[in-house]
Amino acid sequence: MIPGVKLERRNLSVICLTVFIGCLVWYYRTRDSDNTFAFNMGSTAPSTKFKYEIVKGFFYQDAADTDPDSFDYTHNFGLINRSYPTDTNPSDPLWQRFTTYIHHLASAAPTNVSYKLLYLGRHGEGSHNVAEAKYGTEKWDDYWSKLEGDGELFWADAHLTAVGEEQARTANRFVKRQLEKGVGMPLPEAWVVSPMWRCLQTAQLTWEDVHGFKPLVKELVREVLGVHTCDRRGRRSEFEKVFNKGWEVEEGLTEEDELWQADHRETNEEIDERIGEWLDGLFARERGVVVSVTSHSGAIASHLRVLGHREFKLSTGGMIPVLVKATRLE
Repeated sequence: MIPGVKLERRNLSVICLTVFIGCLVWYYRTRDSDNTFAFNMGSTAPSTKFKYEIVKGFFYQDAADTDPDSFDYTHNFGLINRSYPTDTNPSDPLWQRFTTYIHHLASAAPTNVSYKLLYLGRHGEGSHNVAEAKYGTEKWDDYWSKLEGDGELFWADAHLTAVGEEQARTANRFVKRQLEKGVGMPLPEAWVVSPMWRCLQTAQLTWEDVHGFKPLVKELVREVLGVHTCDRRGRRSEFEKVFNKGWEVEEGLTEEDELWQADHRETNEEIDERIGEWLDGLFARERGVVVSVTSHSGAIASHLRVLGHREFKLSTGGMIPVLVKATRLE
């Protein structure tokens, strides 16, 4: 035997075993990653498509006779007091019984069907909302929205006003009260946030001190794109300086906004296609049942259209829960 060959073979075996174990560790870590549904705005759309429908009869916001203008989401998030087939003790808290039921739906569903409970939240009042109220919607759309400000207000990638910050704090008090053991609303298993400054602020003020808050910043849940400077995103590096503790930005989100166009504003059909792409990716890749999305009025309206929900306009800082059934299309 050539001297050293036996030792070299032994070392090679150890190296191969180490690499193999490392690959296994990488596989299971990536497989169990919190943000398994992350995908890029400019990447190829998910190949898996879904048919969406709202599971009705659980929230007052689903009902045709509920008035969005007067509805107060802080009254138990609109959950209807009712019984469930999975009830074992009718005296258990309502949210606890509801959560048991939706997890039963998810676990008992056929392999091509999945269920998710989405908490859709609109950002608090921004400087652009104040400007639109100041000038009126017609003049805002025709002229002022195309500028960055008026000398008094600045609304490019609009920030929250003091009112908007307080609306987000109201949402924070609400969710913490709802998540208490005596109420039992389920904690989100994933948080997704638009990269617009007002949404980043809202998500931070609403959820930052809630256990497990690890948001993913995603382009696909942005507001209607184009023309309005309030919807032109600022530099990635700027918001990453502020929103960085536990925050994750999706891979591929560019430094400058490459999506906004000064001469074209997304149509309903275009934003619905974008939101549909985001939802397809979410349902294809995220195993969690409860997902929080902090977004915008136009983007949330698009979510509701794509999901088959009735129109339900949210005031600034408002939230709406939607229980969704998704059937994978072959």
